[in-house]
Amino acid sequence: MDETGKLFIGGSRNPDDSLNKAEYLDLKFGNRHGLITGATGTGKTVTLQILAEGFSKAGVPVFAADIKGDLSGVAAKGEPKDFLAKRAEQIGFADYDFEQFPVIFWDLFGEKGHRVRTTIAEMGPLLLSRLMDASEPQEGVINIAFKIADQAGMPLLDFKDFTSLLNYMAENASALSSQFGQISKASVASIQRSLLVLEQQGATHFFGEPALKISDIMRTHTNGYGQISVLAADKLMMNPRLYATFLLWLLSELFEELPEVGDPEKPKLVFFFDEAHLLFNDAPKVLTERVEQVVRLIRSKGVGVYFVTQNPLDVPETVLAQLGNRIQHALRAYTPREQKAVKTAADTFRPNPAFDCATAITNLGTGEALVSTLEGKGAPSMVERTLIRPPSSRIGPLTDQERQAVMDRSPVLGLYDEDVDRESAFEMLAAKAKQAADAAAAKEAEEAQTASAGSGWTLPGFGGGADERPTRGRAGSQRQTVVEAAMKSVARTVATQVGRAIVRGILGSFKR
Repeated sequence: MDETGKLFIGGSRNPDDSLNKAEYLDLKFGNRHGLITGATGTGKTVTLQILAEGFSKAGVPVFAADIKGDLSGVAAKGEPKDFLAKRAEQIGFADYDFEQFPVIFWDLFGEKGHRVRTTIAEMGPLLLSRLMDASEPQEGVINIAFKIADQAGMPLLDFKDFTSLLNYMAENASALSSQFGQISKASVASIQRSLLVLEQQGATHFFGEPALKISDIMRTHTNGYGQISVLAADKLMMNPRLYATFLLWLLSELFEELPEVGDPEKPKLVFFFDEAHLLFNDAPKVLTERVEQVVRLIRSKGVGVYFVTQNPLDVPETVLAQLGNRIQHALRAYTPREQKAVKTAADTFRPNPAFDCATAITNLGTGEALVSTLEGKGAPSMVERTLIRPPSSRIGPLTDQERQAVMDRSPVLGLYDEDVDRESAFEMLAAKAKQAADAAAAKEAEEAQTASAGSGWTLPGFGGGADERPTRGRAGSQRQTVVEAAMKSVARTVATQVGRAIVRGILGSFKR
């Protein structure tokens, strides 16, 4: 059913429910981005699955987040079922067959896939601030931290590197503020508390080495199919901010690393951003502008970005305007916001005189959608009410044993599964602190020796008065214990009394 250079989506229906025509997504417009929306249970995941299959079959690598685990079934061959056969017959899908697709499983926590990491330095101050929900003063301190690390040649790789640097900044706030700008100890303390919260939420798993190489999510299988990278996100969704920040980081890395290719015959990579509203919830203006910039410019790198969410209002208008390929599943219209969402979705389609778009959106059945894709010279096609084709792979998740079997034959097996901890900011700052402590100890020893050599007479067992004063060095003050203080007090009292007795004896001898 697939035409050359096109990805089969499904079959559109006439008002009398007869077959109208096959609906396709032209691969040369696959990098013009897209939007898949619809209420829960209307078929968005299956739509994502059939698009991933189509791109993979065309030799295009795919990256997609798997929120519920259902998308993992793309790695297994589908099984004949009556409702699948019926749908294929309804849309005239005569070539419908079952097959499995090459999949690489990824997981930030290393439980359901290969570990995914990046370094603090690669994340950058903007995204790190977003991850910590930092205030403006805190973001300023984070920027200064990156500047200090860069000038000192200290790699920021993992959490302990960043926390060590913050400790250093707090201890030397006055000296650093004169060079880099105001560093508030209160702001540093707030950032440290935020890092503690992130650590408890498992964010430490994300930072470290070996860092993910973009080339490893852009692989092609030996059979010519594009590898489908599936990120296990069920546990990751417990921390939505980390999930959204990770995917935005990945988009940013793609944007920065890939060369310009213009408009290729097919995308170099297709990126599906599920639960896309999490990216924009409470996002500061600078971050939204960053997303808009990446989405607008990454097209020329050959990357197509497809946002998957429940409501088209979840995506800012500036980003929504960049999404040329639209698949709209059913929406509910019970509340004013839902009614506004229906109107917004209907207004973004090129109208079809055969039906009212807004009415159709609320009446769509499961697995049915309004579809409009780019065609010709890049203009959107007239919206069609479409039955989405059935997937060739399994609908539903893999078992744990099946998932492990896929991982055991993965092309990245062994590349990311073990942590690497090379010398970085933590070790460098620890070495600097040790040098300072050693120097302070040597100075104290030298001062003690000098004081001992120049002291007068002493009482046996009690030491000299000059040595009793604590010395202070960069390593910190030496505090007397209660016992030491008492002993020294006794020594002073005894010395005073003995001295007075000697003086009285001498004066007495003069009187005689």
